[in-house]
Amino acid sequence: MTNEFTLRAATIEDKDRIWEILQQAIELRKQQGSEQWQDGYPNPEVVKQDIDKEYAYVLVSQSDILAYMAVIFDGEPAYDKLEGTWLSDGEYVVVHRVAVAQDIKTKGTATLLMKELERLAMTQGVYSVKVDTNFDNQAMLRILEKLNYQYCGKVYFRGGARMAFEKLLDKS
Repeated sequence: MTNEFTLRAATIEDKDRIWEILQQAIELRKQQGSEQWQDGYPNPEVVKQDIDKEYAYVLVSQSDILAYMAVIFDGEPAYDKLEGTWLSDGEYVVVHRVAVAQDIKTKGTATLLMKELERLAMTQGVYSVKVDTNFDNQAMLRILEKLNYQYCGKVYFRGGARMAFEKLLDKS
């Protein structure tokens, strides 16, 4: 399965497709009754900043972009104020703005995206992945549970609490 999919750094040419995928995710969260992403964030400027800062990654099958995420290796200030305890206090990668295309249905895309993120982290010599999500994002919570991420506490973004998770990757 992984042979058919490639995780790669996004380019400015991908910006419109990334925004399209994020809009689909924003609408899906709205239909699910969530307030997450219903306040004008993320937006096209955030996508451009992600690309400019080299945070933007896309999961591609053939020439189709199926998913998007921001991958940040230089820390997340909000994580310093965790209400709880991280599993580790060393170097980590953080993922934000995970979104999967709704117009091209592929089973397990978000799970594969997270597995590819873990592989990317290890190629960079980083063995901790930290992620947060809204308390009502059942799809993401299921993926994190399935992939053995451990709940560590709460972090706050733009005034709202998020559930924070960490996974320590096997160095062998």
